Amino acid sequence: MSTFHGPRVETARALAADSTPCSPRGQSRRIAPWAAGLVLLTALLPPPLLATDGGIESLRQTGKAFAAVAGQVSPSVVNIQTEAASQGKATSGMQMPFNHGFPFGGDFLERFFGDRFHGQPRGETPRKEQRQVGQGSGFVFAPQGGAPADKSFILTNSHVVEGADKILVRLQDGREFEAKVTGRDPQSDVAVIEIPAAGLPPLALADSARLDIGEWVIAVGNPFGLGHTVTVGVVSAKGRTSLGINDYEDFIQTDAAINPGNSGGPLINLDAGVVGMNTAIVSRSGGYMGVGFAIPSNLIRSVAEQLITTGDVTRGFLGIVIQQLTPDLAQSFGMAPRQGILVAQVSPDSPAAKAGLRQGDIIIAHEGQPVTDVGAFRNRIALTPPGQVTRITLVREGKEQEVSLTVGTLTKDVLAATEGTQDATGLGLSVQTLTPQLAEQFQAQPGEGVVVTAVKPDSIAARVGIETGTVILQVNQQPVTSAADFKKALDQSTGKRALLLLRKGDMQQFVVLSW
Repeated sequence: MSTFHGPRVETARALAADSTPCSPRGQSRRIAPWAAGLVLLTALLPPPLLATDGGIESLRQTGKAFAAVAGQVSPSVVNIQTEAASQGKATSGMQMPFNHGFPFGGDFLERFFGDRFHGQPRGETPRKEQRQVGQGSGFVFAPQGGAPADKSFILTNSHVVEGADKILVRLQDGREFEAKVTGRDPQSDVAVIEIPAAGLPPLALADSARLDIGEWVIAVGNPFGLGHTVTVGVVSAKGRTSLGINDYEDFIQTDAAINPGNSGGPLINLDAGVVGMNTAIVSRSGGYMGVGFAIPSNLIRSVAEQLITTGDVTRGFLGIVIQQLTPDLAQSFGMAPRQGILVAQVSPDSPAAKAGLRQGDIIIAHEGQPVTDVGAFRNRIALTPPGQVTRITLVREGKEQEVSLTVGTLTKDVLAATEGTQDATGLGLSVQTLTPQLAEQFQAQPGEGVVVTAVKPDSIAARVGIETGTVILQVNQQPVTSAADFKKALDQSTGKRALLLLRKGDMQQFVVLSW
């Protein structure tokens, strides 16, 4: 980094100290004190002409570096336009304020794909079917084995193409192609689409693990459908989890300006490598407010390769329910806060059960790396190939020990029975079976309902007031005692409606979910 030292003060000092300037008559005379002060005051003013040539040149070179990267990657960035049939809505004129339960309080986390993903207010009545148009971004990707000779793969967000019955990809040179979905993974919000165009220049995925906080990054995309747009910022933070955006989260936070339409576009480093995929922003207005999130390239790579090869994603599985070690829980277990995560439940016949893990164990390391965050640990296990042996260090009754486990395969049935479920009807919430520890935390009884662990902003669940930490006691007036019960009850709901009995603190209320 260059340090800029202006010449202004030094100029004033030189002029004030000069005792023998030449007068028009060739005589010498000293500058009066008041005149020296005037010279000093004038010199301290910031006219641009007094800036050092070195400072200007440094800025010029920085700008050229950004321009070079933008020029290199822009031919690989595409605009994605989608069309989908939707049921139009006629509003009743009454809109209710909704609390989305997002960690940032009243701020809502906005997926920036345009109006298509803004929810409709309550009190609506259906009318005729309409066509909805959405805008997003994407970039050309070459899998490890290379792309076929007759097509190219495009990476984007799963929510960009979700529900679309027509996908149009527009290249920087103006060519347009109709695309089809190769595979989608809603849990990570990564999708691969393909177009019948060969020879498109792919972008390389860089190693996001080597990304530093404060490092320059460039966001490229199509905000508001305006076409190729480049913005610059820095990496504000790494490893953001538990935001309630995706099931699997490990977000890069950046202040590079990203807006509706940027979703699915690349986040680039100064080596023109993709370090992330722009996915969401925190905003009160729906536009840029300086807090954006991108899926890291290492997660994208793992998901995309599987989607191209098999059309689906296989994840590792241990068979445990884990929770954050809060200060109160840490004190109860004789641990320091954020020194590990708590095993709240072990599923019978699971890899964890076979390896001897128990309820109440504190996991402090995985493969020698410290474990302090539930989301980060969950991601590590999910990315571990099934069948691979992995090492976990845990603390049990104050004694540290190492355990080796053979990672299993995560299936939808396993997910529903252990770690909670992302409901199949798109309601936008995840629930978890109430373990004794969770029941104590949420003032409930074990086996009395399920606890909501995540609510997607602007979802059906969020719009009826369901928040993280809400306990769902009944579905359609039938008690639910596990995540599996909850999913089964929803699946059996008729007319795409479900009556839920909720409890938040000491209050109970009924709500109706319609989808």
